[in-house]
Amino acid sequence: MTSLLRDTGAQWQFTGAYAANQLGLSEQVPAKIIIYTDASPRKIRLGKLTLTFRKVVPRSLLGAGRPAGLVVQALRHLKRHLTPRHIAQLRQQLDADTKAELASLAPQLPAWMRPHLDDITT
Repeated sequence: MTSLLRDTGAQWQFTGAYAANQLGLSEQVPAKIIIYTDASPRKIRLGKLTLTFRKVVPRSLLGAGRPAGLVVQALRHLKRHLTPRHIAQLRQQLDADTKAELASLAPQLPAWMRPHLDDITT
């Protein structure tokens, strides 16, 4: 799937529910996979799986296609249900490069997210 997205030349980022699941922050497996992009909206069928591409504003693509972007989307998804356990898990599993990228993205992200990013990256 990643090669399919890479070959388009567009920026892309999996949305929150999928991101949270991929990072191990949620056991919930989304029934639909929605991907944010700066390209034209479309749907692609891969067997029984349908990928839905939604065009979004550039700020929704911060860290697009990289682990930092996955973390940002997971935090957005878990906003009201974010726990200290989630933060500790991310702090432990993320590598130094991803933490550094998150720290550099923090000023561009919503104010509510910044304290959580500080906890993850320090």
